[in-house]
Amino acid sequence: MPVPLIYHDDYSPEFPAEHRFPMDKFRLLRDHLVESGLTRDTALLRPQLCPVDILALAHDRTYIERYMAGELAREDQRRLGLPWSEALARRTVRAVGGSLLAAEQALEHGLACHLAGGTHHAHYDHPAGFCIFNDLAVISHYLLETGRVSRVLIFDCDVHQGDGTARILEHTPDAITVSLHCGKNFPARKAQSDWDIGLPMGMGDAAYLQVVDEALNYLLPLYQPDLVLYDAGVDVHKDDALGYLKLTDAGVAARDENVMRHCLGRDIPVVGVIGGGYSKDRKALAQRHGILHHSAQKVWASSGCY
Repeated sequence: MPVPLIYHDDYSPEFPAEHRFPMDKFRLLRDHLVESGLTRDTALLRPQLCPVDILALAHDRTYIERYMAGELAREDQRRLGLPWSEALARRTVRAVGGSLLAAEQALEHGLACHLAGGTHHAHYDHPAGFCIFNDLAVISHYLLETGRVSRVLIFDCDVHQGDGTARILEHTPDAITVSLHCGKNFPARKAQSDWDIGLPMGMGDAAYLQVVDEALNYLLPLYQPDLVLYDAGVDVHKDDALGYLKLTDAGVAARDENVMRHCLGRDIPVVGVIGGGYSKDRKALAQRHGILHHSAQKVWASSGCY
């Protein structure tokens, strides 16, 4: 059995080609995973739209309604940085459903990966940094409130701090927020995660991987979560347009494998979401994101999860 992978054709709606957000990367990631032989399109699990009642566990209902109707205030539209469309609104809600499905698959099988997700800048009542609804916070609230888990740990390795996640979950003690990020980077005003690990600009593979291992060796035994949500942002890569760290492809692959092995070695299910990644070379970017899914299959094959 291959590792469960979640995707939907809604993920790459029509979008301005010159925009700096690479909206086509989700479709190109799917194409890459199929062309590289990791999966078949028919094997990808297709999510439903996330119900509004579940979105509202982490977001203000009025904000949800305003966004879905295309009625964001100008200031919120500026913070978001994405032009509104019905297709983008549907894509946004579908992608939260995809992360939710990935989490359910991970709880059932031990490991699952989404071909989207990681929208960690979205706040309770406003968007920011290309993020509209915060899938990490939604999943955490949903699984905790339905009793599916007693404790969840978010291990966010995007190069930018997960400020929205930290603020939404600030008063949820059983959702542990951990953010490894470049200290001098967006957002300028940082939130306070349970654990913030600010990294120096220019950090390369070896030093970065040491931080990842030390953090997991300490935090996983300390909290003993029932599920880890892993944000595998590739904007840590040396060729990323918005990064400032200097990881190579090999470094990103080692990071992804290490996170999953740390979790599965302690019998903790883990779900991977792709997080941030920015490049004008969209095919190269898609392949970079695909490191997560190839690494997951490698770990999955050796773990005996299934």
